[in-house]
Amino acid sequence: QVQLVESGGGLVQAGGSLRLSCAASGRMLSRYAMGWFRQAPGKEREIVAAISWSGGSTYYRDSVKGRFTISRDNAKNTVYLQMNSLKPEDTAVYYCAVRSGTDARLWVGRYDYWGQGTQVTVSS
Repeated sequence: QVQLVESGGGLVQAGGSLRLSCAASGRMLSRYAMGWFRQAPGKEREIVAAISWSGGSTYYRDSVKGRFTISRDNAKNTVYLQMNSLKPEDTAVYYCAVRSGTDARLWVGRYDYWGQGTQVTVSS
């Protein structure tokens, strides 16, 4: 069973930066695609970014392209989300997740395991 724990959230002013981390444990975790999702109050959860297990492929939703960078360090069983130029609309609970499927389209398929989430609040 895969277990995920997010950290690094907090309060930041617009234009600032945060780096989220997701520590993972579980068998064959390094072979899984991993993603970051977020959910704002009253809204559905949406994908933010995803990365293949090798790190060779990434996906970003349009609203974060050029501002966010997803990366992973399989030796540390950790995935990161570097968030720069943050905007108030980025405010949400951010979740990391693991997908065991093989679809190259990282934005589809079921993400099977989820962390508990970490709050990101961006003030204007």
